[in-house]
Amino acid sequence: MTRQTDSQNQPTPTLAQLTTIGVGGAADRFVEPQSEEEFIDAVRDADTAGLPLLVIGGGSNLLVADEPFHGVVVRDARRGISVLDDDAHADVDAGTVAVVAQAGVNWDDFVASCIDSGFSGIEGLSGVPGSVGASVVQNIGAYGQEVASCVSSVRVFDRENQRICQLDRDEMHFGYRSSALKSSMYAAPATPAGSYFPTPRYVVLAVTFTLQRSETDEVAFDQLAKALDVEVGEQMPNSDIRQAVLKVRAAKGMLEDPSRYLLPSMRGCKNFHTFADAFSANELASRESSTNASGEAGFPVDFDRHSCGSFFMNPILTKQQAAKLPPEAPQFKASLPSGEAGIKTSAAWLIDHAGFHKGYKVRPDAKAGLSTLHTLALTNRGGAHASDVEELAQTIQNGVEDQFGIRLVPEPVVVGVDLR
Repeated sequence: MTRQTDSQNQPTPTLAQLTTIGVGGAADRFVEPQSEEEFIDAVRDADTAGLPLLVIGGGSNLLVADEPFHGVVVRDARRGISVLDDDAHADVDAGTVAVVAQAGVNWDDFVASCIDSGFSGIEGLSGVPGSVGASVVQNIGAYGQEVASCVSSVRVFDRENQRICQLDRDEMHFGYRSSALKSSMYAAPATPAGSYFPTPRYVVLAVTFTLQRSETDEVAFDQLAKALDVEVGEQMPNSDIRQAVLKVRAAKGMLEDPSRYLLPSMRGCKNFHTFADAFSANELASRESSTNASGEAGFPVDFDRHSCGSFFMNPILTKQQAAKLPPEAPQFKASLPSGEAGIKTSAAWLIDHAGFHKGYKVRPDAKAGLSTLHTLALTNRGGAHASDVEELAQTIQNGVEDQFGIRLVPEPVVVGVDLR
């Protein structure tokens, strides 16, 4: 049965309670469908009524304004993962396996489940917050792996044609932190489209992944090789790679605070056993017991984890634009949206070299600031509002543009806040 709350029944969770950065106003209605049929009905009902629709996963790639969201927030409560029968997919290489995950599955839970099952191909994406559904919208990537490389197909509900359909990998048009789904939301970078925003035209129902039947994989990223004390290209157990990824991400403050899953608004969104990657079972039990009646945990908070993750995308420039960068600026080969050759540079480097260093705040008493561990994460330092994050983001955008002539584009979905 669908879980529903609204202003006429009981208070809905605020967007601050549903997002990793912990800011955002109340929503008129919050729905948690328990089945695919209920999920589609919730989307269809909002569209039919002409109400703004915000489908969320883990709330990790989302910045919502302080004002009330006068629409419907939908969070998929389905958590199913299944391995497809080999006999039904005889054309699939014997060394691979097809795994289907429903959109509401916590992404890191999915990674842990696949590693436990002896499958490889996504261990480098360990610790990335969010859901399976959001992973293909954003085309998440980290430490030498990208979700696009292992997606076979995506089952979606087409809001325009009111039907369920399947998009093959080629139809997803994956790019750097982009997909056909994400593109449907924007008229231009950071500029919402009129028809489908803040939820794509195609709403993800489930994703089919093709993974390798292997308990080991190649260490493809220098930072991981150093963490594992091996050479790039060496084979290592997937579980060891996962632990190294989590260690590296933690050192940068790029893991979400798992204690948020102890709050009433987040219960049931993550499997308890994966919490062990951040806390011991005893510590979790202690923290849970100290949660007070208002749902706030009574223990020290790691503010560096209260973020949207990487807030700005690495700019992909034309060769002419890249030629204006200082010689020491990072430059990597990349493809422009047009398909032409381009140059990718580092947003973190630009931010730092424009004078915004780790821990930067617009004012000493500001409640939002850069992470003390990584210049690419904008963090809630306790009690921040969306307006505080907006001010910080705009200050950094303007500073980088003044220094280097490059306008940074936010990576999260930004609702009710103008960061063009």
